[in-house]
Amino acid sequence: MKPYQIILADDHAILRQGIRKIIEEGNGLEVIAEVGDGLELLNALKGKKPDMVIVDISMPKIRGIEAAIEMKDLYPRLKVLILSMHKSKEYLIQAISAGVDGYLLKEDTDEELFTAIETVRNGEIYLSPNITSGLTKAFITSFRRGAGSRVDPLTTREKEILKLIVEGYTSKDISEMLHISLRTTQHHRANIQKKLMIKKMPDLVKYAMDNGYITNPE
Repeated sequence: MKPYQIILADDHAILRQGIRKIIEEGNGLEVIAEVGDGLELLNALKGKKPDMVIVDISMPKIRGIEAAIEMKDLYPRLKVLILSMHKSKEYLIQAISAGVDGYLLKEDTDEELFTAIETVRNGEIYLSPNITSGLTKAFITSFRRGAGSRVDPLTTREKEILKLIVEGYTSKDISEMLHISLRTTQHHRANIQKKLMIKKMPDLVKYAMDNGYITNPE
């Protein structure tokens, strides 16, 4: 039987090596590539067809969240497991909204990695036990990418992009300034409009001013 193939993406080589060692102790699992940044990850996927990507949430060039958005657009069947040191709800919501299949805290890797891989492999959503307290499956599902029209606070990246939008920058300009792809910028822009239920530029400008993202010109 063909092994379940995984790509590791993390800018810390020692951590990658540790995770690889754990994975290769399991039956039927194979690490077929390691990469150190988000751009390298997306390039690697052009030549390889893994079953799963395990990706750090914070990486150079393209962040793990934005890489996840791209991967889910280009390879809908690819399983994406986020590695993170962040326990905050904001990071979790960003990840789930991007469509990832699991969120594993780095501190839980030694004990939970195999559980996370198998849970995601079986089509379930995996969350580290240290961040699941008080969270329900309905909460998680409500933030899955494309789910519902619920209005939620903007993420840090969306606030940054909103500020640039109302300052008159095009999606192409924003992509170049933030070193992300045009597709990712457009996804963030659509998410902003969806969350705020605002489509017209004057209304976006008003929202940005009311919430302190830009100052009211004298």
